[in-house]
Amino acid sequence: MSDIHLTHHIPRLSRAAGILDVLQMASGVFLILFLWGHMLLVGTVIVSPVIMTTIAESLEHFYLPQIGAPFVVAGFLFHALLAARKMPFRTHEQRVFRDHSWMMRHVDTTMWLVQVATAMVILALACIHMWTVLTDFPITAVKSAARVQDPFWLAFYIALLPCAELHLGIGFYRIGVKWGVVGRRGRHWFKVLEFLMLLFFVTIGATALYSFLMLPVVGG
Repeated sequence: MSDIHLTHHIPRLSRAAGILDVLQMASGVFLILFLWGHMLLVGTVIVSPVIMTTIAESLEHFYLPQIGAPFVVAGFLFHALLAARKMPFRTHEQRVFRDHSWMMRHVDTTMWLVQVATAMVILALACIHMWTVLTDFPITAVKSAARVQDPFWLAFYIALLPCAELHLGIGFYRIGVKWGVVGRRGRHWFKVLEFLMLLFFVTIGATALYSFLMLPVVGG
């Protein structure tokens, strides 16, 4: 093994780095809560498209999407920039991380690598999704269904859904561990909780996609 260490690309610890870590954690928590809420609202289409549209119209009545959208976009980009500080962008760095992960068989390191990989996908796809939705207000179940029924967008969301939820789930776990919410003894059960939440939200997302596929859009 070469003498390249895993921490070569990570800045030295400093007060500024600590502040940036706190901001990264805070923006991550904000995005986790937003995405969970977003998935639950979109998931109402499973019960009834009318319910989803009614909720969207209620939010529109108070201009909440227009008010909240800039904060979500800013939070997303801010979090991406902060997280990029520790990402292995260079090929040799990626190879070292991968080799060490396989050699040590360290689950938490592997999870971090998965989070980095999904972040790359999310950065591209989430920007496209946000632009598409935010430039096509108001949100309605029929309008969303028309988009999902396009083969391109269906493949798009099939790719985005698991990546987003996997990234979010791992982030939820790592925040708990890094900031002392979960001790060493509780990590196993926290991973179980993370997996169950991942399964729950992926199931909601997949069922919502199916509901959109089945929703008639002619004349809508």
